[in-house]
Parts: sequence; C-alpha cells; structure tokens
Amino acid sequence: MGNCVGTSEKLTAEIVPHDGAQAAYPTVRLYGSPKSVLAAYIRFALIHRAVSLDFVPSAQRNTLAGEFARAEASDPDSPVTLQVGSDTISGNRETLLRFIDARFPNPQPTRTTAVAAAGGGGEDERTPLMVRVTRLHHKSMLWHLERMMRWADDLATRGGKKAADPTMGSPVMEAKKFAKSYSQLLELMLEHAQMEERVLFPIFDKADRGLSKAAKEEHARDLPLMNGIKEVIKSVGVLNCGSPGYREALSNLSSRLKLLQGQCKQHFREEEVELLPLMEAVEMSKDEEQSAVEQCFEVMQATHNRLFKFLLEGLSSHDAMKYLDLIRSCRNTEKMESILQMIVQ
Repeated sequence: MGNCVGTSEKLTAEIVPHDGAQAAYPTVRLYGSPKSVLAAYIRFALIHRAVSLDFVPSAQRNTLAGEFARAEASDPDSPVTLQVGSDTISGNRETLLRFIDARFPNPQPTRTTAVAAAGGGGEDERTPLMVRVTRLHHKSMLWHLERMMRWADDLATRGGKKAADPTMGSPVMEAKKFAKSYSQLLELMLEHAQMEERVLFPIFDKADRGLSKAAKEEHARDLPLMNGIKEVIKSVGVLNCGSPGYREALSNLSSRLKLLQGQCKQHFREEEVELLPLMEAVEMSKDEEQSAVEQCFEVMQATHNRLFKFLLEGLSSHDAMKYLDLIRSCRNTEKMESILQMIVQ
C-alpha cells in the first residue's frame, strides 16, 4: 500500500499506490473460498506486509488436505490455510494473525497525525453502524487526498523530470496514472456524498431538521473545486513536459489539492462533531440500522465493486477489517459475497 510519509529520496515510490507488495519475504499462498470472510481478513493482514501473495480458491486446492478444502468450500466462515515455503498453517482468525505477526514483523504504513485525528473518536459496540461506516469513509478519503497532494507536490518539484520510481515510466505515463488515481478518488467522494444525501440526511431530519438543512446547503460546496482540479489534470496531460505552462499547471494543481484537503478536513470534522452524534439521538432499532448500512452499499455501488480495493487501500489493515465486519453484517448474503470476492480476485 502507498505510504504518505517518507524521505525525499523515496517520495515518489511511497506516495504512488502499487498493485501489489514488493516481495521481501517468500511468496505466501492463501487457500480458501472466494466467499470466505476470513480469507478477506487474512488477505488484508498480509497485503500491508512486504510479501508476494497468491490466492488459491478451494476448488484448486487438491494437493493440501482435500477434506479440509471441501469443508471450507461449503462453509464461508471455516478456517483457511496459509502456505509459506514448507510451512503450512490452518486455523481461525486469531491463530493466523498471530502467525503473520510472528513471521512477517512489518509495521503498518504511517498516517499523519492530521489524517488520523480526522478519522473520528473512539468506537465501541454501541456506536451506530452508519457512524462507523461514515468515519471509515472519511479516513480513506483523507488518506487518498493527502497521497494525491504529496504526489502533486513531487510532480511540481520535479517540473517534468522523470520520477525516480521506474514503475512510473515516462512523465506522460505518470500523468496518466495521476489522472486515473484522482478520477477514482473523485468517484469515491461523489458516491459518498450521494450516500449521505440519500441515507444519512433523511435520518438526521428526524433528529434536528434545522441542523440537517444547514448541512445539506454546505454539501455541494467543494464540488466546483473538485471539478476544477480535474480540468487542471487534463491540461497537465496535454502540455509539453518541462515547459513554463506545464510547471505552472503543476503548481496550480498542487495548490488546489492542498485547498481541497483543508476544506475536506474541516467538512468531515464538522460532520463528525455536529451531525453524526444525531444518529444516537434518533435511537434507531437494530433492524433500521442494518437497513441503512445495506442501503449505503446499494447507493455506493462503484465503491463496493471496482473501487473497493481503492477504498480499503486508504485504511490501515485494522480499519479495513472493521469495514469487512460491517459488510459481513449484510443480510443479503449474495451481496456480501460479491463485495468480498472483489478482494480475493
């Protein structure tokens, strides 16, 4: 996963997301059902470590304990198996997490204090489900915003020079990757806003219509800036690398992203301090809470399909597991399994 904090020599490699981990350890094979919640958990416990990870569906697992494989395929919550070299271990979540921590002692990617603080306060089982969902979305979006901001700063500093990270390719290729990453973030943010309008605000109306009305009026405040950044990125893609116009566009891009980051931090903080506590005041039943979460998944279809890994990339593995717990609570088993399969594919 990308890391927003690092030395200047490693800046490009750390702020740009990678499709897979750079292998500093042997290849790990994860055997399990594509529908297994536990398989999804363990994948995220490993994906933050410097390992090469292969997922092998249970149906292909003919060389290791065939009886276990058949049982696992019929029970999505049954244990999965990890194979590292000649070592093979099966068991429940706690057993596998202990093995991973002992075998691959790799620290979590560092989040800056500002991003971590913006993620909300402490939570427990009494915290409403939609409060948990919203805070985790905020954390992911802020992490990606900071990554994009640092990436833009690095581009502006280099002024058209090739990145030190060879995976970025030429400046033109890097500009295309930057545009794709921002488009993903923009789509996530827009879907989150739509979710708030269709799921959260009707709930807030029941608690405090005046406060909810004020929040709605503020909701579209950042949209012109977000669309403006998209246009600047387009101009970067067509300008000659290293030209005065190119460098000016990069500087403009960096400034706008910093402004967007600051406004989003303020906006999310206000929501978490003023609006989210209203969820407890409404005193929703467990069934109503669960229906709201499921509606959230329906509204944010792209986020929970092709952008799901992008969303989870902005979370620590601990927070990613929290989000998987929320998905696991979905009463529509087919929907839950389709989301989880996006992780192990």
